[in-house]
Order: sequence, then structure tokens, then C-alpha cells
Amino acid sequence: MKLRYTHLLIVFLFIFSCKKNEVVQIESLYETQLFKDVQLAAIFKDSKTFVDLVPKKGASILEAQYLLEREKEDFDLKTFVEDSFENRSMKALEFETDTTNTMYEHITQMWDKLTRGPDSVIPNSSRIALPKKYVVPGGRFQEIYYWDSYFTLEGLLVDKRDGLAKDMVDNFSFLIDSLGFIPNGTRDYYRTRSQPPFFVLMVDAVSRKDENLLLDYLPELNKEYEFWMQGSENATPTQPVQHVVDVQGPSLLNRYWDKGTTPRPEAYKEDLHLAHELDTEALKSGLYKNLRAAAASGWDFSSRWYGKKGEFNSTETTSILPIDLNCLIFFLETTIAKANKIKGEEEAHLEFQGKAAKRKETISQYFWNDKNGFFQDYNFNTKSVTAELTLAGVFPLYFNIATKEQAEQVKNRLMDSFLKDGGLVTTLEHSGQQWDAPNGWAPLQWVAVKGLLNYGYEEEAVDIMNRWLALNEKVYKNTGKMMEKYNVEDLTLLSGGGEYETQDGFGWTNGVALGFKKILEEMEKKD
Repeated sequence: MKLRYTHLLIVFLFIFSCKKNEVVQIESLYETQLFKDVQLAAIFKDSKTFVDLVPKKGASILEAQYLLEREKEDFDLKTFVEDSFENRSMKALEFETDTTNTMYEHITQMWDKLTRGPDSVIPNSSRIALPKKYVVPGGRFQEIYYWDSYFTLEGLLVDKRDGLAKDMVDNFSFLIDSLGFIPNGTRDYYRTRSQPPFFVLMVDAVSRKDENLLLDYLPELNKEYEFWMQGSENATPTQPVQHVVDVQGPSLLNRYWDKGTTPRPEAYKEDLHLAHELDTEALKSGLYKNLRAAAASGWDFSSRWYGKKGEFNSTETTSILPIDLNCLIFFLETTIAKANKIKGEEEAHLEFQGKAAKRKETISQYFWNDKNGFFQDYNFNTKSVTAELTLAGVFPLYFNIATKEQAEQVKNRLMDSFLKDGGLVTTLEHSGQQWDAPNGWAPLQWVAVKGLLNYGYEEEAVDIMNRWLALNEKVYKNTGKMMEKYNVEDLTLLSGGGEYETQDGFGWTNGVALGFKKILEEMEKKD
């Protein structure tokens, strides 16, 4: 009993140790020695598993107990974690596939398996609670992810689940109103960054039948825009500010950015390992920021962000102006202008119409590479387009920014270089990263197909859709699952590789498959 009281006294003194009458208390698990030791010990397959566990006590209490317990001869770190944390994530989709169902019937049944919420607040959990129902991607991803959700939502609308689709948009509005922006995903370790701003496309999708719904979300659309343009008044050609880069006088473009300069909590061990060979702490901090920014892009990871060919630790995302991001913000400006026109706010309508027109002009000036006949990212430090061709180059077609001549050249490049047996490959580089060849991803197939259709290239769009759906169906027939990504070059494989084990579920693949099926059916009726 005396020993027990001694332990409690040590814990008490650790938590409330005073220095000049100030209370010293650890607020975040990620600040603790316990966190670092668990992540570096590789108790779990990857770093994300640990940060998704729910601590049974506050960070300070756990840290104090850990520092005390680890001094014992029989201390076992794994046992300590098992005793101190709970796995509150729903077990990864425990269900048996009905093999008599078609792939599309399976997808329709999967919505209920992937639906979560409304959430209750769980003390000490990393999860950000949401007020309405939502659909998670699947597999290890048991929270919503920002840009994934748009493609999932398109599938929900095809399946006439309009209420659930609107609930998802309302959840994102809640995040904007409560946090000031939409985080990468609904975990507290994602609060330092956002993801590709697809909120405007979600709002656009749920308001197709009634444009007046745009007005319900106009305050959040404005806040989203303010988040991405924060600090723009202080940006100069030599000094970017957060997401904003002044490329020439008042010509403002955007980049992906994260305010953190440390290893990501959900990839702590992996980030430390990558930075190990760098010489200085400044170089390491710079790499961590660029890795975080790459995660904000949704393309984590890709040779698209490399500064030196073949060198992952040369990732320089914050030096790159991405073509896809700037097209998305163009559409955000266009939609805010449209909503203000509906509202009768002519001054705001003209203001954002002008911003969109200026951005469209700047996109054409900085991102089009006439030599390659393709849209490419722009490195504002080297003042040149980046070397790599990626499927991000189809976004100007998706948003009708490209000229007819540009669209034709992009179409030719897609069909000549990117089209493989299973659909479009993400890049032309085989780097081992998951957002490179040989992998294909549902969201990029969607953007490319819709972009081609915008310019009348139906034959090419149908070819891509048929190849992609055939691969989806082949893998489904062999596994009973929809995958996060696919190897579009080698159709003998079940799915594509990358940073972590292939996940099944899978929200955006389901949504795009249903969307493509609907497009093809409508084309047949038209013929």
C-alpha cells in the first residue's frame, strides 16, 4: 500500500510540477516520450495504428505512469500499451461478400457497411466527432477524408441516397464553421493541414436539382476561400505566405502547405527514417514540412513532388504550384460568383468573377507546356514547369479551362502515354510510390473521363471507362472486394502497391464505378 501511494505521489508531482508558480502539463500524446518510444519500437504495422487508439487516461497521466513503469525489470511496452489504450475503431468491415451479387449490387450494399455517425465525443480520442452520418473510405481509414468524400458522394447520388450525401456536405460545413477549415481527415493529428478543396464540388453536386441550395452553403464557401487565401495581402514574388504564392505582381496562385515542421504523428517512424541521412536539423524540418504538404495534396507520395529524380527525401512540395489545386480554386471562385449572382449581390458576383478570370489566365500562362502538349505543375523557385507529366494535367479539361487546341493535345497524350490495359496510369514514373506508375486511382479516372467528355471526346472517354470497370470487375470477381487503387499495367495482380497495405472498402472506387455505369447507360440511351 505504501508503494502504491509513492507511485501516486510521483504521478501527482510530475503532472503538477511548478516552475515560478506555472503548472507544467502535457496536453498532447504526441508530445510524450511514450508516443516516441511506441512509434519507434514498431509495435504496430504502421504509425497510424497507434494514434488511432483511444487512451484510457489523459496524456500527462499516461506519460507519468509510463516513465515510472518502464524502470521495472519486467516492463513490457506492448503490454503497457494494451493495458492503457482501447481500439475503438470498428473492425475493418467484418462481413462476408455474397458472391451471387454483381459488383454494382455489392457496392450498393456496401454503403451501410461504410456509414458511420452521428458521433459521440470520446474523451482522449484523436477522432473529431461529427454531428451527422457520413461514409468512410474503408480498411484502416475509419474516419472521413476530405477529397475522397466528393467521389463517394457522386456514388451516393447515383444510388439515390441524397439525404446521406447532404449529411456529408453538412458535416464539412460543420468543420469549416468550427475549425475554420476542413482538415485532411477527422483526426486531431490532421489539424495542421487540409486536402484538395473539393467542398465546392460537393456543394455543386447536391445543388444540381436546385441551384438555390448554393446559398445555404455560401458562408462556408467564403470561409473555405479565405482559408486558402489567408495572408495573400502579404505575399510577394520572393516570399510566399502559407498557401499563397505571388508569381507576378498581383497574380496569385496556390500551393499545398502544412504549418507543422515535425514528423507526422500518423507516420512518425517512417518520416524519421526518411530524414535520417540529412545532415542538419534545418534540412530535416524542411523535409517534414514538405512531406506534410504532400500529404495535404492527397498524392502521398509521388515522384511528382521530388526535387531530384529518384530521391524521395528531395520532396519539395511547398516549392511547387500544383495544376489541380489551382483549377479547384478557380472553380471555387466561379461558384462563389455564381452564388452571389443568385443572391443578388452584384458587387461580390463581379469581384469573384474577376478573380476567376484572372486565375484562368494565369493558369494558362504558367502551367501549359507547349512542348509536351500538356498541363504541368510549376516550380516557382526554378520559375519553370516541373519535368514530370501526371494525371493532374487533366484538371483544366474537367473545369473547362483548356482551349480546344490544348484539350486535343492533352487527349492525344492521355491516349498515347497514360492509357494502359486497366485504365489511366497516374504518372509515367515507376518510383515505387503509390501515386506513380503502375497504379491507377478512381478519382483521377473520373476527372480525366469527365474532362474528355467536356470537349466532345466520347470515344476516348468510353474506352477509359470500359477498361477501368473491367479491371474493377475482374478484381471483385477474384476477391469479392473493391480496392483503393489498382495496378493498371499488370492485370494479373489484384491491386496496386504503395506506402501501406492495399485497403478495401472502398469509398471513392465505389462512387466512381457507379458514376461510370450511369454515364455509359445514358450514352446508350442517347444512341
